[in-house]
Amino acid sequence: MKKTIVSTFLLSSILMACTGTNSTVEKTATEAKLAVMSAAENASDVEQSKALLLAKWEGPYQGVPAFDKVSLAGLIPAMEEAMKINLAEIDAIANNSASPTFENTIVAMERTGKDLARVFTYYGIWRSNESSPEFREIQAKMAPTLSAFFSKINQNKALFARVQAVHNSDEVKSLTPEQQRLVHLTYNGFSRNGATLDGDAKKRYAAINQKLAELHTKFGDNVLADEENYVLYLTKNQLGGLSESIISSAASAAEARDHKGEYAITNTRSSMDPFLTYSTERELRKKVWDSYYSRGNNGDEFDNNAIIAEILQLRHERVGLLGYKNYASWRLEDRMAKSPENAIKLMESVWPAAIARVDEEVADMLVIGEAEDGIEKIEPWDYRFYAEKVRKDKYDLDSAEVKEYLQLNKLREAMFYVAGRLFNFEFTEIKDGSVPVFNDDVRVWEVTDKTSNEHIGLWYLDPFARKGKRSGAWATTYRSYTTFDGKTNVLSSNNSNFTKGVDGEPTLISWSDAETYFHEFGHALHFLSAKVAYPTLNGGVRDYTEFQSQLLEHWLATDEVINNYLVHYKTGKPMPKELITKIKQAAKFNEGFKTTEYLASALVDMKFHTVDPTGIDAQKFERDTLAALNMPESMVMRHRSTQFGHVFSSEGYASSYYGYMWAEVLTADAAEAFEQSPGGFYDKDVAAKLVEHLFSVRNAVDPAEAYRAFRGRDADVKALMRDRGFPVTK
Repeated sequence: MKKTIVSTFLLSSILMACTGTNSTVEKTATEAKLAVMSAAENASDVEQSKALLLAKWEGPYQGVPAFDKVSLAGLIPAMEEAMKINLAEIDAIANNSASPTFENTIVAMERTGKDLARVFTYYGIWRSNESSPEFREIQAKMAPTLSAFFSKINQNKALFARVQAVHNSDEVKSLTPEQQRLVHLTYNGFSRNGATLDGDAKKRYAAINQKLAELHTKFGDNVLADEENYVLYLTKNQLGGLSESIISSAASAAEARDHKGEYAITNTRSSMDPFLTYSTERELRKKVWDSYYSRGNNGDEFDNNAIIAEILQLRHERVGLLGYKNYASWRLEDRMAKSPENAIKLMESVWPAAIARVDEEVADMLVIGEAEDGIEKIEPWDYRFYAEKVRKDKYDLDSAEVKEYLQLNKLREAMFYVAGRLFNFEFTEIKDGSVPVFNDDVRVWEVTDKTSNEHIGLWYLDPFARKGKRSGAWATTYRSYTTFDGKTNVLSSNNSNFTKGVDGEPTLISWSDAETYFHEFGHALHFLSAKVAYPTLNGGVRDYTEFQSQLLEHWLATDEVINNYLVHYKTGKPMPKELITKIKQAAKFNEGFKTTEYLASALVDMKFHTVDPTGIDAQKFERDTLAALNMPESMVMRHRSTQFGHVFSSEGYASSYYGYMWAEVLTADAAEAFEQSPGGFYDKDVAAKLVEHLFSVRNAVDPAEAYRAFRGRDADVKALMRDRGFPVTK
């Protein structure tokens, strides 16, 4: 973001240079004058920034965010003004003297909040992509304010009475199925979030929300602090086993942190994972592992254990006010799983096969570890390293060799190819500067229909890690598709944390990271293919929305992608057929590790939210839960509790991390629909059904109904077991 505030020090220097006096009286007068001028200037900057943050987006493509002009200076007043406007809009609907109807209540609500949505777009960028100490102060201050704002809407009795009246009216019967779902989702959003409460219970519900907002923010900030504070700097003699591309990336990361000549292993998954996979320095592997898996658990000012306990207690108390026995029961009521018992049943049906496969994997690793290095036990910091050796031994497959064919830019082209074949989308990069970006690393493409050349939207890509950017990979939208007030196009964004190649060298990534790249692009395609009328219907059901993105991962391994886009970064030659064969033969390799580390996190998340958390000790609870599950000692949860941002830095995945596996059942089953079709993964008829029933409808159709429309039946869990190479029982 461009900063527009002029330095007060610089202003003082200029004015003092012009006075040409050292008189004490004149100096005092000048300082007073400077103070007035500085205050006026700052006030002007704040007003200008506020106006820009609130302004309707201008420029091409129905307007785009002014990322190049806005600053933090006016963020708080802009948010306060936008909330004020939104509350006035809501009050006008709530106090309407006309009888409640779908149009004057439900649709009227869909038209509100546009000013706040624009401010939130910038807020989201500062929070996720361009965070700074200054922003974190603002975030901490605004979190309870925002919570109170949303509580005012959710607990507006007059508004809920109108929504309830429409929900219970005969008018609903005459509405379209899409409109009926909108009414249902709107009513449900109120009834499940405190609208039915009165008196002290209502006040307490709002107070809990405010406190949770503070705690969620603090949790996320603590994890980010540990990611930024723990960086391992290496010298040349500590690079044993690392490939040229990893060394180049580490050198680039060190130089970016003013450690030129050294090599930085940062405290993020994209840096940690390859180091643990290839480094021959066992003690350094342990050090990197300890730093990564101890985030938020170091007993210092950034420790998250007490925060977890308080979050769990408050969540439990809050849903108790609504009459639910635990948080998970409340959360899953409107999900595909419907209850925590159903979600746990699915996970526990897969768990035994997963840990049994881990035992097999560890046994294979220990044979090599004992023979080559004399180790007697596979420790968690050994798992990736010896798994890679087993991969080479069993399949003669070297992940470092595979990585040389996985260039970030070529993979992006491959994704565009898949989008063209399945969705008929064309991606054209915008290079004329007409679309502002928030960082020089960000690039933008226009998305059009290949046949009609109709404009669909824009796709922003922010691929590289940097200080202030949260870890991981994610997709989001700055504007979603709607038609109820004229068609609006989509502004979608993908964000990753790859380590940039040094000196113009291409960025090379692992096969796992390439799958994640495709995964997040699947979310973007879900946004871009939307054909819904109302904003609310662009939302999603958490244990369903990961399905579309998980499904897209399958196209990475298709012959069309491998043969045309996976080319060597130096020679430009396509991946050899023998290497392709090895990749496909090893496709299910290490599935025990991948499934177990995920399921452990999902099960602990669910257990956290199905018990009375009074006096809970997060670390002890985690240990005891994993022990009861017979968690293998050679590995840990994918997300330890103190760094589990999915669950504790917001409520998005709280008691819902299982949703990835629920969605994977759909994914595996849908993939088989393509595999069994005449055209394989590029079959036109199956692709058309996919777009029509599973992508374009977003949340306008119940997910279970949508899937049945695509497949002709419910998904079969056996498809998941087959996909992972686990035994399938009848």
